[in-house]
Amino acid sequence: MSYQIRKVAVLGSGVMGSGIAAHLANVGIPSVLLDIVPRELSDQEKAKGLTLEDQVVRNRLADTAKQKLLKQKPAPLSSKDHLEMIETGNLEDDLEKLGEVDWIIEVVVENLDIKKKVFAQVEQYRKPGSIVSSNTSGISIHAMAEGRSEDFKSHFLGTHFFNPPRYLKLLEVIPTSDTKPEVLQFINRFGEDVLGKGVVEAKDTPNFIANRIGTYGLLVTVQQMLKNGYSVGEVDSVTGPAIGRPKSATFRTLDVVGLDTFIHVARNVYDQVDGEEKEVFDVPAFMKTMNDKGWIGSKNGQGFYLKQKSNGKSEILELDPDTLEYGPRKKLKTASMEMSKQANTMPEKLKALIYANDRAGQLVWSIMKPVLLYSAEKAYEIADDIKAIDDAMKWGFGWELGPFETWDAIGVEKSVAKMKEEGETIPQWITDMLASGEKSFYKESGTNIEFYTKEGFTEAKENEKVIHLHRLKNEERVIKKNTGASLIDIGDGVALLEFHSQSNAIGPDIIQMIHYAIEEVEKNYKGLVIGNQGKNFCVGANLMLIMMEAQDDNFFELDFMVRQFQQTMAMVRYSQKPVVVAPFNMTLGGGTEISLPAAGLQASFETYMGLVEVGVGIIPGGGGNKELYTRLLEQVPKDVKPDLQKLAIQTFESIAMAKVSTSAHEAKEAGFLRAQDGISANSDHLIYDAKQQVLSLYNRGYRPPQRKKIPVAGEAGFATMYLGAQTMKFGNMISDHDLKIAKKLAYVIAGGKVAEGTLVDEQYLLDLEREAFLSLAGEPLTQQRMQHMLVKGKPLRN
Repeated sequence: MSYQIRKVAVLGSGVMGSGIAAHLANVGIPSVLLDIVPRELSDQEKAKGLTLEDQVVRNRLADTAKQKLLKQKPAPLSSKDHLEMIETGNLEDDLEKLGEVDWIIEVVVENLDIKKKVFAQVEQYRKPGSIVSSNTSGISIHAMAEGRSEDFKSHFLGTHFFNPPRYLKLLEVIPTSDTKPEVLQFINRFGEDVLGKGVVEAKDTPNFIANRIGTYGLLVTVQQMLKNGYSVGEVDSVTGPAIGRPKSATFRTLDVVGLDTFIHVARNVYDQVDGEEKEVFDVPAFMKTMNDKGWIGSKNGQGFYLKQKSNGKSEILELDPDTLEYGPRKKLKTASMEMSKQANTMPEKLKALIYANDRAGQLVWSIMKPVLLYSAEKAYEIADDIKAIDDAMKWGFGWELGPFETWDAIGVEKSVAKMKEEGETIPQWITDMLASGEKSFYKESGTNIEFYTKEGFTEAKENEKVIHLHRLKNEERVIKKNTGASLIDIGDGVALLEFHSQSNAIGPDIIQMIHYAIEEVEKNYKGLVIGNQGKNFCVGANLMLIMMEAQDDNFFELDFMVRQFQQTMAMVRYSQKPVVVAPFNMTLGGGTEISLPAAGLQASFETYMGLVEVGVGIIPGGGGNKELYTRLLEQVPKDVKPDLQKLAIQTFESIAMAKVSTSAHEAKEAGFLRAQDGISANSDHLIYDAKQQVLSLYNRGYRPPQRKKIPVAGEAGFATMYLGAQTMKFGNMISDHDLKIAKKLAYVIAGGKVAEGTLVDEQYLLDLEREAFLSLAGEPLTQQRMQHMLVKGKPLRN
């Protein structure tokens, strides 16, 4: 039987349920969100004279949850328009709607008896063959299905999303012994391809994989803090990016998650295990006291940290677990921490800390050792293989390296020897691995990766849509490279230009490689992808280089650089072979300017695009002003006369206010993406999807656009835009320098001192842009802004 998901029912409209419904809407799947019927009227309902029988009252919980989606931070919806895809109702009046859906997701309270009652109702209304799943974070999936029919059981499984569903990649899928293999296979593929998740199969054990390992690691960290006298702030200063974990580290993470939630998750394991493991999952007394006091974290205003104002300034205080009083936040500073900061790779950072005999090194080893051993002990109890555990921790908890990847990074043989010296018992399967001569859990074989199992190494099975650029480079697929970029053959007649400068900032080296790439692709390839797999696509031009040239009054060189950038972007636009750009995460300033002239864009779901140059006192210099304006102009239907002033104002506001999309869908609404541009729900598929777009364009007989003259808003448009900026200045919303920047920007977008509707060529607009860019770069206040951004990492308003 083949399965399709056209509509989904989500049962339970709490933060998790509504978040799942929102994410379904984000990927284009409508849902019906149902919750219980309230047993009491609210004060507002009483004031309106409503009764418990009124539909608005009966649907209140789901309706309220739906509206909250518009206000939550971070935003669960990638576009506010997606809210319309969520239908609401209640679990008494609307159960017949379950017969209309293809997938029913239960997200009610974590109570087995309640869940079983819900599933008994579901069975009465679901259509045969529809998939049913529970989003439980740890209750037995088998136990929930007890008493249900054969068809229900064969289509039932656990689907554990992580909160918030839009942003956290992990989806744990937990089949039962009755789940049909084809149902499991379908949900795995659907989760990856459509929902954009990293799917991991887990066994039906307490808390499954990520919460089992993650909760253990957090509790071990708390216990080591208490045992060895570290403070909350000292622990967090070491257990974040220094060891490849999120910036929120240990205690800030607990504040964000909520101590009440964490205690519930820990208790779930505590109730189901014995011995030493049970002791670890017994939450320390001071945390239980915090929970009783309501000090559960961010949602209640205080937890392990408390933000308070003193003398007009905000200060973050840390909790003393012994006294339960707040004091100044502390950080741990040691020689090993400094060595770690100087290291270039995560393995080097970890080795600098783990084998150091100072307070930071002792802390890291004391929390890392038990987590590695626990992961090894539980590996085949909670998962089918070690890769599932590593993937779960990376996708669910934001670890840069999973436990077994971490073990490889620090050296399995060396670390095991250290553990043995300290009297630890090493799991037999690891002892056997080392005895066989294998010294790592993973090894690369060409473009494939293999991982260790009890039977030896096995090749990791990956979706064909996952392309690893570093593996292709290891296969000697690099056509040419320099310090800033590499041109790589990614197969099927498609080349890819990868940026790898610092922060992927655009400098002369990248411009040079774009030139070469276009020329090479026009001769020998079907098309070009511009993309990479760094932290961000591109955060803009090399600001340090621009500032240094401007401060040295080297405007001849700066003028040459800007001309080169503009000419290179013209090469992208008018390439004889299709160029598709694959932006993701931060795609700012020059990163957006590279994207706009491309034949096509394939954006990752989380793409934050914007022309933000005004933040450092300049305007876009690589054709961004012209490209955004013409993009908006091209979106006007051919049978409609364009409102040039409206389009100019929209362009002006986007650039002058440094607007940045908070998703690829918002980038589409802002005009950075066109209707035909693609959005990849799964970031791991981005390069593959961009490659397919190149091939599609090529196979359809791609021809570059014709050079056309552009109608501009002229003096009338300039006056309107400048008046808007002056109004903001009169209202003290912008500074004098902001007004100067706005004036030059308005002049460029309007096309200078010409009549409205005048047709101008592209080079004319580029010349206006370059002149404005250079004049602003020479301003002392602009150079102050540039320096402040480079030093502080945030804009200066002067």
